[in-house]
Amino acid sequence: MREKKRSIGPILVLLASLSLSSSALAEEDKKTTGEGLQEKALKVFLDGYKLPWDLIKTELTFVNYVRDRKDSDVHVLVTTRGTGSGGNEYNLAFMGQNEYDDLNYILKYFSNKTDVTDEVWNGFINYLKKGLVPFVARTPLADKVNVVYMNDQDSKPMPVAVKDKWNFWVFSLNASGSTNGVKTRTAGKFEANLSANRVTPDWKIRLGANAQLESTTYYLEEEVLKSSSERESFNGLVIKSLTDHWSIGTWLSLGAATYNNIKFSYSPSLAVEYSFFPYEESTRRQLYFQYRLSFNSYKYKEETIYEKMSENLVKQSLSLNLELIQPWGNAYASIRGSHAVSDFDINRLEINASLSFRIFKGLSFWVSGEYKAIHDQISLPLAGATLDQILLLRKDQATTYSYGFNVGLGFTFGSMFSNVVNPRFE
Repeated sequence: MREKKRSIGPILVLLASLSLSSSALAEEDKKTTGEGLQEKALKVFLDGYKLPWDLIKTELTFVNYVRDRKDSDVHVLVTTRGTGSGGNEYNLAFMGQNEYDDLNYILKYFSNKTDVTDEVWNGFINYLKKGLVPFVARTPLADKVNVVYMNDQDSKPMPVAVKDKWNFWVFSLNASGSTNGVKTRTAGKFEANLSANRVTPDWKIRLGANAQLESTTYYLEEEVLKSSSERESFNGLVIKSLTDHWSIGTWLSLGAATYNNIKFSYSPSLAVEYSFFPYEESTRRQLYFQYRLSFNSYKYKEETIYEKMSENLVKQSLSLNLELIQPWGNAYASIRGSHAVSDFDINRLEINASLSFRIFKGLSFWVSGEYKAIHDQISLPLAGATLDQILLLRKDQATTYSYGFNVGLGFTFGSMFSNVVNPRFE
């Protein structure tokens, strides 16, 4: 029996050694396979609004997506603004963290109004890949990445100056109608829009016309109640860029609205704007004030509470606006005051603010609110409104203020990674 025990001992030691060796080899092999490399892949926090998350994760698989910026190697902040052609400019700010903190830069991707959704997002993802290359070059996945230069007829560079047979004018025409109903009610709506825009670095011209008609019929037990509202408007503006901080502009507004008791109105105005930050930084931060002087002429559908069927007023307004889009969150604040030059009692004050803030990993807080002090309802009809017009919001009602407030708190915990896409039963 003693001889058997002596012979089993070395065998067990040998088996244990082989097992450990196999595990070590497997672990070493894992480091060079896809699974091991993925563990060492770049950790990316993609921060943007209305991005095609599933498409991005499907098309760009050589990184790990994390849910919190503090867990990431690079924070990619995506902001957008409209272009003169009706498309969008996407600003992709790549902000390295930890060992990558020396890598910080911005790439710009432009989409056209005529691009279909697939073209827009494929182009966006292509720029996202380009921006991540310098980061990936420092990871073990660098040997798996190839850079291809497309030098062919399909390349589409974005020259600073181009010859355009339309002289940068973009036109748009839209019309829509809808109807719905149940046994006791039928409703219909028609809307049409026409716009013409021209945007260059030196000039911005926007012209737009809109018409809306809404009608609702209620079939009650003893009567039929009909309610309708109409609104027509035209707005035009011409803005001239003076410097990186100063602009001047002129507006013209025409309109009619049953809700506001306006039979016809027109309002030309002049304005000046100063931006504390260069306009080029507008996708990330803005702080500007605007002064506006306008002449306003009104003709009313009904006699007003001031016993007038028409009147003219000169108004002036001053506003200060702040908007920040930063890695920690977003912030917006605006204050605007206006009054009639001939009568300061005809005035309005509007305050708006919102904040979305990442407190710490997984915990976010947001709050928004608005307040309006209203003392300029000069078009209110003397006869007031009927009960059905009040309930159906067909006529404006007298008030001295309005307000709104929203607050929220969100907490997310669990796996820091969010690489997986599973579209089943969506």
